[in-house]
Amino acid sequence: MTGLLTAIVAILVFGAVVLVHEWGHFILARRSGIRVVEFAIGMGPMLWSKTVNGTRYSIRLLPIGGYNRMLSREEEEQLRQAGEEIPEYEPGPGGYYEDAPPWRRLLVLVAGPVMNIVLGFFLLLILLSGQELLATRQVANVDPDSLAAASGLQEGDLILEVNGRHCFVYQDISYELARTENDRADLLVRRDGEKVLLENVQFDRITLEDGYTYLDIGFQVYGVKPGLFTTPKAAIQYTIYYSKIIFVSLVDLFTGRVGINNLSGPVGIVSAINEAVMMGWDEVLNMAILISINLGIFNLIPIPGLDGGQILFTGVELVARRPIPARIRNAVNMAGLMALVFLVLVASYQDLIRLFFS
Repeated sequence: MTGLLTAIVAILVFGAVVLVHEWGHFILARRSGIRVVEFAIGMGPMLWSKTVNGTRYSIRLLPIGGYNRMLSREEEEQLRQAGEEIPEYEPGPGGYYEDAPPWRRLLVLVAGPVMNIVLGFFLLLILLSGQELLATRQVANVDPDSLAAASGLQEGDLILEVNGRHCFVYQDISYELARTENDRADLLVRRDGEKVLLENVQFDRITLEDGYTYLDIGFQVYGVKPGLFTTPKAAIQYTIYYSKIIFVSLVDLFTGRVGINNLSGPVGIVSAINEAVMMGWDEVLNMAILISINLGIFNLIPIPGLDGGQILFTGVELVARRPIPARIRNAVNMAGLMALVFLVLVASYQDLIRLFFS
C-alpha cells in the first residue's frame, strides 16, 4: 500500500512541478505572440490530447518532464515533412519563435524557472503556517560547558554569517557549521546593536558507542510564532536558503568537495519521496518545495540543453544584436543533453547501489 501511495505522490509532485514550470513558459509565449503548437506534460507516447485555440494540450506516458513546442519556421517545415497536423490558430499564420524580439524570448525562457521558485515560496507559506514556532537566528540557552561558550558565543547573539557566508535561517547556520573544518568557524554576530566577529569559534564533537560522531553546536535558538508578517518573511528566507544550497552543492561537485557518487537521480528522488510519505505530509510538502526550487534554480544556470543554456544564447543575441548560428546552438545543446543523460545514468546507478546494497 505504501508503494502505491508513494507512486501516486511522486506523480502528483512531479506533475505539479512540471505543470507550473511549463505554464510559465506557455503564458509568456502566448502573450508574446509566439505560437505554441503543443503543451505537454510527460514525455514519450501520448495518452490524451485536446486541441484548443491552436495548441494541442497533451499528457504523455512517462512522468519525467514536459515541454512547450513553440513554432519556428524550421519546426513548421519538420512537422509538414513528417505529415503531422499543425493545429489551426485563430489569428492565422505566423507567430514564429524567432520573430519575437530577443528580450521577449528571454522573458519566455526565464518564466518557467521563476514559476518553480514562486511555487516553492507559496508551498513554504503553507508549511510554515502550520508550525508552532519558526526558528530564528538568535542564540538562546548556550551550554556554559560547551566549547562554543568558551569561544565567546553568548545568549542573544544574532548570527549573521558563518565563515563569511550570509545565513538566512537557522538551517542555514547548521548547514554551514556541518561544512566546517576541524569543527571551527568564524561567526559574524550582531550583539547589542553592533556587528562582532567571533574568530575561530570551536564546537564539540560527540562520539557515540557505535562509533558515530556528530557536531554538538552547544546552543539553541529562539523561536517566533507564525503570523501575518513573520510567516511570509520566513518563507522568503527559506526560499533564498534552498536556492543558495543548490548553488553551493553544485560548486562542491565541480570543485571535488563532494564526489559524483553523492548525486541522486530519479530513483533517489522517488526513494526520498517514499521516506517522506512514511514520515508524514509535512515532509512530503517539504520535498515538493525542494524539488520545485531545485528545478527552478537548475534551469537558470547556463547549462546547454536546458533553459539556462537558451537564456545564455538569447542574452548573447540581445547584446551582440545578431543570433548565434543554428549549427552552433544545436551542437552545443546536443553536447549538453548528452552530458546530462550521462549524469542521470550515473546518478541512477548510484541510487540503485544505495537502494539494494546499503
